[in-house]
Amino acid sequence: MIQVIDLYKSFNGQMVLEGINLTMPTGQITLVIGKSGVGKSVLLKHIIGLLKPDRGQILVDGQDISTLRGRELREFKKHFAVLFQGGALFDSLNVFENIAFPLREKTRLPEAEIARRVRLRLDQMHLTSEVEAKFPDELSGGMKKRVALARAMIQEPEIILFDEPVTGLDPPMSNTVFHLIKQTHQDSGYTALVVAHDIPEVFQIADHVAMLHQGRIIAYGSPEEIQHHSDPVVQSFIKGEVDFLEG
Repeated sequence: MIQVIDLYKSFNGQMVLEGINLTMPTGQITLVIGKSGVGKSVLLKHIIGLLKPDRGQILVDGQDISTLRGRELREFKKHFAVLFQGGALFDSLNVFENIAFPLREKTRLPEAEIARRVRLRLDQMHLTSEVEAKFPDELSGGMKKRVALARAMIQEPEIILFDEPVTGLDPPMSNTVFHLIKQTHQDSGYTALVVAHDIPEVFQIADHVAMLHQGRIIAYGSPEEIQHHSDPVVQSFIKGEVDFLEG
């Protein structure tokens, strides 16, 4: 579904991505790990067309999205949904309106059908009907993440990009969110890219794992293969060794 080929990107002369090559198979979850500041979110922004590469290609279903502009790019983005790090909920809209927003903006569905779909997603996220009328500042961090996931799922996208989906959550709620991602993926079969550093919990949802370090993919394989990888840099990251993470 997604193929990144020889991708380079720099900002103000500082090279961030140096020849990234990565394949994300259709209908599977690909996880990109690496310490903060290595370019994981930059890679994600290229895949959704928010950034243009200095060099290289991003093929989605065979089409190079880096060449698209204007209406073509907007149409292409309809295949995507994104769950941003902070959830990116609209503060002025309640939960129901937040989840319904993509349907109202991009479809002509009747209100009754919109309401049915919103409540279906709320139920899927184990959120009760009492939550509908609440505003984002009335929600816990875990509830915000679940509402954001419900909104990402509302149009049944082919591809969902997750940018640090459990940042700021305690371990039990992190596991709940990971479980919901896994469950919705099994139910819908979307292609997913997850950018995260929550090791080892995030391995439970991944089909493939790639580690980004110093602008390059230095390891790629199944979660089991990455956890037993021979590269000391990979092992240092997985074990959370302070010297590596701060270096």
